[in-house]
Amino acid sequence: MPSPPTPETLETWLRGPLPDVPPLLQPVAHALLQAREELNAAMHDFPPALLNERPAGVASVGFHLQHLAGVLDRLLTYARRETLTEQQLAAFTAEVPPLAIDNETVKKLVREFSDKVAKALNQLKNTDEASLTEVRGVGRAQVPSTLIGVLVHAAEHTTRHLGQLLVTARVVQATRKATLLIESPPSL
Repeated sequence: MPSPPTPETLETWLRGPLPDVPPLLQPVAHALLQAREELNAAMHDFPPALLNERPAGVASVGFHLQHLAGVLDRLLTYARRETLTEQQLAAFTAEVPPLAIDNETVKKLVREFSDKVAKALNQLKNTDEASLTEVRGVGRAQVPSTLIGVLVHAAEHTTRHLGQLLVTARVVQATRKATLLIESPPSL
């Protein structure tokens, strides 16, 4: 009979409720924590030279790294009924250009996302479940949603972009490996 999995090998949602997070917001918190764990694992040894690669024209790993932190921050701002700051607007504009290609850039972007997840968890812990159906405006046009709608979208959007980042990261790394093999095949 196989031994049961240890808590750290289980996905976050299978590890049990998170302390102080309201029950209705547990799935949001679990999704964000899972994204943070998977991002940290994927970026641990990611070659910085591949940050700006765009296979088949898809968004680069660097874009997704910036966008993950930025959009989470912006959505949490809307959830608090606040408007975006000039700094947040500038960060949004800066998500597209190529990044510096060094280990520090990768570490910085992973750290920024991790910090945004920590802030999100704190915000979730301080969210009154009775307020979840309250209207929240999203974006410059203040398109109406609800607090729970914004929070669930924050988790959904995060997991969608994480998935895109993970696939792009694997493709660019596999392409690099194949290119290196073609340029210098192993000697027989």
